[in-house]
Amino acid sequence: MSAPIDKWPDLSGRITGTTHILPVRVYYEDTDFSGIVYHANYLRFAERGRSDFLRLTGISHTDLFDGPQKLAFAIHRMEIDFVRPARIDDLLEVRTRYVKASGARLEAEQSIWLMSGPGEPAEIWRAKVMAACIDGEGRPRRLPLAAREALVPYVTEATL
Repeated sequence: MSAPIDKWPDLSGRITGTTHILPVRVYYEDTDFSGIVYHANYLRFAERGRSDFLRLTGISHTDLFDGPQKLAFAIHRMEIDFVRPARIDDLLEVRTRYVKASGARLEAEQSIWLMSGPGEPAEIWRAKVMAACIDGEGRPRRLPLAAREALVPYVTEATL
């Protein structure tokens, strides 16, 4: 049996205004042979940020998929900038904002910030992420009403 979610309040990060913030520590498994975060792992950190943002608004990937239409999100485009590397033991923040939503489409802006080390926090990675809600056959489907309503307070440009 899993622990109730209120026992680990920060596990999914937090939403401040319209931005979700997810703390991440860099572990050995996240790095390449030189101790620098392997480039594909930034995508994993970003996925966690998007998923936990949705989770905190009440949108569950499991509920969407187990529902009558078997819905899921598929990434169809990403624009990524690698600004500077993160290293083993660094403390990071994944910051996510959903900036556009309409019909079956969601667009997020994400950034990863280095929070540890000397000086001020520094942006080290950024991306624009375009996703589509799809059914079990891979066809685009409009987000369910409950999901659309849950996103309204957070999306800056919505035509849900």
